[in-house]
Amino acid sequence: MTTAAERLEEVKADIRKAEAGYGRKEGAVTLIAVSKTFEAEDIRPVLEAGQRVFGENRVQEAMKKWPGLREDFRNIELHLIGPLQSNKAKEAVATFDVIHTVDRSKIAKALKEEMEKQGRELPCFIQVNTGEEPQKAGIAPAQVDAFVRECREEVGLNVIGLMCIPPFDEAPGEHFALLEKIAVRNGLEQLSMGMSSDYETAVGFGATHVRVGSAIFGSRDYT
Repeated sequence: MTTAAERLEEVKADIRKAEAGYGRKEGAVTLIAVSKTFEAEDIRPVLEAGQRVFGENRVQEAMKKWPGLREDFRNIELHLIGPLQSNKAKEAVATFDVIHTVDRSKIAKALKEEMEKQGRELPCFIQVNTGEEPQKAGIAPAQVDAFVRECREEVGLNVIGLMCIPPFDEAPGEHFALLEKIAVRNGLEQLSMGMSSDYETAVGFGATHVRVGSAIFGSRDYT
């Protein structure tokens, strides 16, 4: 039975192979190890193996796990990849280093206000609902251009890229291609896309960040 550290190395090797196969520069893709629902003791072996970039879905969960881990390991970069409520903006800015899920004006303004209060400027991704699924967070593709301008010019957020989660039952490639097209149109160079089942495909469509959880940590127990 493989360990999380061994699976981490397998994922990293797959990413390097995909980079080479798709003509990407080696190291062009940042691996975000998604540690949501896993305890600190599950994360430590992955940190000990050298991984420093992690993703969490919930602000409260991250606040419990990561302060102690940050004391023991240096240079950790923590990404918020789950939905954010405006009343958690203060904690999010204090806890995370990058925000992937900006999807409405209220959130953008709350984040900017907290960044100014705390003296931090966090890079942000705009979440795009490429499948226009009603149950899923994110800006509709047709509204992205205007929202990016608002976040940059009116709110003053440091918007560095776009993020998406394709529909579960559709081929991810078409959604990755759409996200890349929107990003190019808006002069955004960063693309957060691709998870455990499709991160190699995402590399081929220009992903700069892939969010891989179960392929590293194993299946999750949501009970």
